[in-house]
Amino acid sequence: MDVLMPQLGETVAEGKITKWFKVAGEQVKPGDNLFEIETDKVSMEVPSTTTGVLAEIRVPAGDIAPVGAVVAVIADGLGARPAQTVVPVAAKPTAAPIMATAQPAPAVPDARPIKLDPFFEVRTPERNFGPARLSGGVTVTPLARRLAAESGIDLSRLRGSGPHGRIVARDVATAPQPARAPLVAKAGATSADEVKALFAPDAYEEVPLDGMRRTIAARLTQAIQTIPHFYLTADVAIDRLIKLREEANLGAPKDKDGGTAFKLSLNDFIIRALALALQRVPAANAAWAGDRILRFKHADIGVAVALDGGLITPVVRGAETKSVSAISAEMKELAARARDKKLKPSDYQGGSAAISNLGMYGVREFSAIINPPHATILAVGAARRQAVEKPDGGVAFASFLAVTLSCDHRVLDGAVGAELLAAVKAFLEKPVTMLV
Repeated sequence: MDVLMPQLGETVAEGKITKWFKVAGEQVKPGDNLFEIETDKVSMEVPSTTTGVLAEIRVPAGDIAPVGAVVAVIADGLGARPAQTVVPVAAKPTAAPIMATAQPAPAVPDARPIKLDPFFEVRTPERNFGPARLSGGVTVTPLARRLAAESGIDLSRLRGSGPHGRIVARDVATAPQPARAPLVAKAGATSADEVKALFAPDAYEEVPLDGMRRTIAARLTQAIQTIPHFYLTADVAIDRLIKLREEANLGAPKDKDGGTAFKLSLNDFIIRALALALQRVPAANAAWAGDRILRFKHADIGVAVALDGGLITPVVRGAETKSVSAISAEMKELAARARDKKLKPSDYQGGSAAISNLGMYGVREFSAIINPPHATILAVGAARRQAVEKPDGGVAFASFLAVTLSCDHRVLDGAVGAELLAAVKAFLEKPVTMLV
């Protein structure tokens, strides 16, 4: 039985095996954890679904494999062969023993773009991330194709060392490097060699991209290039909100350990305000879906959470139906699991709008990039005190918050976006209306 790299979400294309719990030759049974994987969003343990012997480990700990790739083989315990050695992904395939139950890899049609979700496209073969076929009938593994593209190597000039003449990563790594023209510094240089040529060799250190950073780069580049953004900014008076929050926290009941049952943040109220505003302006509670617009019944609010090396946006489902204290408790739990990379795909996929709050860093005002498939994202800056004129002509000081709403013009026109932002402002400036 082949053990495959599982799919952990519609936009997840590969996973990194961080640990093997079993060794080759060891007995396994259903429920036994085989290995731990880490994607750009989560980490999880993968259990066995059958009884037998772990006959072969094809992807060792520390290596990355595409979704659907065979990472190990479990053989029938009765006829199991002795323990096999681990075969690295890029190793020459002839070095690996062939199990009696193994079947030859089927031919795969030419590589073509496939949709992982309506807003994110990658280049990959059609089936199971298997080898792609060159015009001469020779197949190429995905890793070899990627390495060749990065190095500028013509695959048609290589002789494959894999089964049936397949070109594997080793063939690309040992191929002569193509001659390169002198690099000329130019605006917009994007390849590693072009960018590095602009700096002295000792002026930097190279930091490899992990799965999370690659996904963020790809999705947000796609978003800013394909979504027609427009931006609306408003100043929100928040003195009433600050007072209500303080009173709520002071009056919070005690838990069994003697601490307070909850501690509300301004962000908890902002989540609730945006959810209620989307219910008040249903035309904005929507997403672009290619040839149609999806309008949602509930307001599912994604909230950006900063992680080491990236961010993720867990979703508070049906936020308009939940109290501020319930939203606060849910966000604390989601944020903790996000930082431990323990979120499930259902925790961060979907949503109808998002919030990005940089106020805690002292950022006064900013514009955020829409996170597909959302049609809006609310960027929240830091609270500030400023002088305002009183009705009698005197001067007083008040607290304000700058919020900027980024809108997808395919879904919302300017008037609808303005109506949504006005509704958010109204709820935050009269926060008691969020409690009824």
